[in-house]
Amino acid sequence: QVRLVESGGGLVQAGGSLRLSCAAPGNTFSGRAAAWFRRAPGKEREFVSTITWTGSNTDYADSVKGRFTISRDYARNTLYLQMNSLKPEDTAIYYCAVRTDSIISSIIEDYAYWGQGTQVTVSS
Repeated sequence: QVRLVESGGGLVQAGGSLRLSCAAPGNTFSGRAAAWFRRAPGKEREFVSTITWTGSNTDYADSVKGRFTISRDYARNTLYLQMNSLKPEDTAIYYCAVRTDSIISSIIEDYAYWGQGTQVTVSS
């Protein structure tokens, strides 16, 4: 019922910024919690950030706190991840995900819908 379309990935030098987008054309994130996960080369998928439907509650992995900001635009049915002060260790495929529940979570298994992933590469 939710088709997620990601964009905004690319190649950037260390210290630079990128803004990732995750859209659900013809749908809305209303009533659902959403999140960003990432998979670095040779590593398992890991939690990055999550947000409630209202945007009043967010959470971040320790590795990105103070550098990344998650947000959503209800009218445009779009989830965002603003990434600043990027580091080479941020290099990964980034995935957006949506629950059927409204409660934020950092657990992969709690998310029912996933985007295709977008590549972020940070050079040193």
